[in-house]
Amino acid sequence: MLRYGIGGAGLALMGLGAWLTAAEPEPLGVLVWLAGALVLHDGILAPLVLGVGLILVGRSRRGLLRGASVVAGSVVLVTLPLLLRPGAPPNPSALPLPYGRNLAIVLAAVAVVTGALYLVRRRGAPVRRRGAPARRRKDFPRR
Repeated sequence: MLRYGIGGAGLALMGLGAWLTAAEPEPLGVLVWLAGALVLHDGILAPLVLGVGLILVGRSRRGLLRGASVVAGSVVLVTLPLLLRPGAPPNPSALPLPYGRNLAIVLAAVAVVTGALYLVRRRGAPVRRRGAPARRRKDFPRR
């Protein structure tokens, strides 16, 4: 029953979106923007995320690297439209900061924090000799 309710709500929102698009003075511009977003997501962003995931498969701290990748990707995704906007903004106070420099600073901070967390976790991890079996937990009986 919940599935049908959520599906109905989704169809209603899709209908609202189509109605609002048709009510726009230039619906073609909205459709071009939507097509561009689809191409950007399916043609660039999704393959990039999958590629990074394939690279991280064999890493020992892949959870940490995934988290850093999500944070860095989100920051770039939010900042990219401000960086790629052509020309000067109509309102000078809209973009008063150097977004390129600030993006580099934030990405460097993400890299430094990730590196520090990696070192802390690595230092706290138990050291095993190569080829030595893992210690068995004592609270489980042997079979």
